[in-house]
Amino acid sequence: MPAALDIAALKKAFGNFATGITVVSTRDGAGNPVGITCNSFTSVSLKPPLVLFSLAKTAFSLSAFLRADHFGVSVLARGQEAISTRFATPSSDKWAGVSWHAWDRGSPVIGGAVAGFECRKTAVHEGGDHLLFLGEIERMESRPDRTPLVYLRSRYGHFEAEAPEADAPGEDDPPAC
Repeated sequence: MPAALDIAALKKAFGNFATGITVVSTRDGAGNPVGITCNSFTSVSLKPPLVLFSLAKTAFSLSAFLRADHFGVSVLARGQEAISTRFATPSSDKWAGVSWHAWDRGSPVIGGAVAGFECRKTAVHEGGDHLLFLGEIERMESRPDRTPLVYLRSRYGHFEAEAPEADAPGEDDPPAC
């Protein structure tokens, strides 16, 4: 039997993995926008185009995401740190003063983001103290002229890609698992 892990040390170890920052969003039963900052977003598949994010079972917005058929994902850009902090903090109106739009299915997407996705929820799976939401992308927008917001060791930053080397994979060839 493995020894019990020190949760504080585990959180610090996880903090060594740089991630992008997203706001995942949907609508509640009354049609109001709901959103939460999320760095557990990841691509899963290209055929079909699937993404995944995890949400704590204790999240105030969990019931809205469980009821919704669709959700949005906004990949935040450099300069949107305040939006990340706002959606990570409990508040009665996170959307006040935030530029956003909705597509066909109504999921909010934040303006100025590096990328936005509208996804049809396809599955929800148990994952310890979180639920894993899987969605198929139905619509997207991408702004490669913007610099993505990055989070590492409890701090915001950004990443500037180096010019590819002759033998390095191209931008269409991401690292594979």
